[in-house]
Amino acid sequence: MNRHTYDFGVIGNCAFTAHIHKNTNIVWMCWPRFDSSFIFGSLVDEEKGGEFSVIPCEPNASFNQYYIENTNVLCTEVEAADGKFRVTDFAPRFYQNDRYYKPLMMVRKIEPIQGNPRIKVECEPRGDYGKIIPEQSQGSNHIRFLGLEGHVRLTTNIPLTYVMEDEAFVLNETKYLVFTSGPPLEAPLVATVESFLSRTISYWRNWVKTTSIYDFYQSQVIRSALALKIHQYEDTGAIVAATTTSLPEAPGTGRNWDYRFCWMRDTYYTLTAFNSIGHFEELEKYFQYILNTSATHKGRLQPLYGISESSNVIEETLPLKGYMGNGPVRIGNDAYTHIQNDVYGQVLVSLLPLYTDRRFIGKERSDSLKLVYQALEMIENTMEEPDAGLWEFRNLAQKHCYTYLFHWAGSAAAVKIARHNGDQVMGVKAQKLMEKSAKKIEECYVPAKKGYAQAIGVERMDASTLQLIMMNYFQGDTKRANDHLMALEKELKGKGGLFYRYKHVDDFGSPETTFLICAFWYVEALACVGRLDEAIKTFENTIAYANHVGLLSEDVSESDGSMWGNFPQAYSHVGLLNAANRIARKLDRPSFL
Repeated sequence: MNRHTYDFGVIGNCAFTAHIHKNTNIVWMCWPRFDSSFIFGSLVDEEKGGEFSVIPCEPNASFNQYYIENTNVLCTEVEAADGKFRVTDFAPRFYQNDRYYKPLMMVRKIEPIQGNPRIKVECEPRGDYGKIIPEQSQGSNHIRFLGLEGHVRLTTNIPLTYVMEDEAFVLNETKYLVFTSGPPLEAPLVATVESFLSRTISYWRNWVKTTSIYDFYQSQVIRSALALKIHQYEDTGAIVAATTTSLPEAPGTGRNWDYRFCWMRDTYYTLTAFNSIGHFEELEKYFQYILNTSATHKGRLQPLYGISESSNVIEETLPLKGYMGNGPVRIGNDAYTHIQNDVYGQVLVSLLPLYTDRRFIGKERSDSLKLVYQALEMIENTMEEPDAGLWEFRNLAQKHCYTYLFHWAGSAAAVKIARHNGDQVMGVKAQKLMEKSAKKIEECYVPAKKGYAQAIGVERMDASTLQLIMMNYFQGDTKRANDHLMALEKELKGKGGLFYRYKHVDDFGSPETTFLICAFWYVEALACVGRLDEAIKTFENTIAYANHVGLLSEDVSESDGSMWGNFPQAYSHVGLLNAANRIARKLDRPSFL
């Protein structure tokens, strides 16, 4: 059985991303924002999705795709019988005029390597999820695409007739394609592109040099950090779960979701990841997004918000075929209406660095105190309320162990905040909630399994309870931690350390694939209980599920290692970063030993 992989790389500049297949076609790109309609979207419908490709005319061509080292600049080398050429794709990003330059500009550089390859460039954008086929209008050195959102044009030194009429030509010199929305490129084409490319490469390499990482699988850590960075919508600081929608968790299951939004739950893990690699700027921007969102939407928090802090992300189904024919294609996500009460603890744990990290100033601390009280109030009010849980069950409400864990962890964080701030009232309230939450967690204990179940009143296990170990709920009680880990392994562990979220029937039947971040949680749990050699081996097994350029999917099939789910998944790369950091800290030895 052939392993299914996502055969494309991703570029971005913190304003947009583009998924580029090995065959050079841009199969997914949303403009002007992550949550906008695709402008190229053959990933979810080959007929309605349009195309932007650089095609060799000779059949049986081979393709080799890779990133320029320590950058988000992607190269695809194409070799056919008549020659070889390279397509270099990038989204410009660099610092100038006291700010980051990150235009809605997709740049493609096509250069001959050997021979005289004949190629054809096809550029056919679409609007409103394939409903709009724009009219093309020829300018002096550009093609205008009329009817799309914004002023969209392609500027090139390729004869426009060849592009507009899909005609082949011999590539005997370097050609450039600059696809823009909004202000057009009016500067010299060749000099501008070469300058932008050089400065973009320098930007990414300097960004990597400022990361603080251990000498433990550095290449994979760097690639994950770079992938996570371009999931940040820098304008607001939001970080989306993925920049795609409706890539199925498993074929034919209907588990197709839109992940182009910012989940409150991811806050703690993402902030931990950025903090672990020493990237304060990204941490601060994301932190401000969380503060602004929480302050704007007081009281009950939604599990997710739009990248502009919008609370309305209504789910609907589009008349598109879906990835490899796997519908439905959804935009929006109904999970925003769910009750998921762990978010209050997540916010509190995320606020803690304001008080323990001296890089934050006093005003930022004082601005958050109201939010601390609001979150504690919501923990108290929802203590007895069943919720949908972190897996966002649509027809199952329970009193989840994971929710109570973050009630406990959030309250513990509030105790520390109160102590730091000299707020006795807050401290007393938080301590009581911490103790009450711990009692609820203990109600999830199943003596026969020596482990903690998914929720109060059930015996089924759930990978989310790995967090009990990772977040030090057992506080040095290694026997309880080991017993719980073994109970989870017995029911949920797959081949090579892959881990199922759960195995019970949910709204769509029984899960068919493993959830990749759970494997990284398992790695962390192994390291926490002292099974370090197993942690390293499982980490090595798990990173092997990356695609040809080192990107990770949301889900992996245990049976054949196939990649499924939205891609690349920020959560999976967060998991890799945090797991690598956990192991490296446990190793704590010079790299030459």
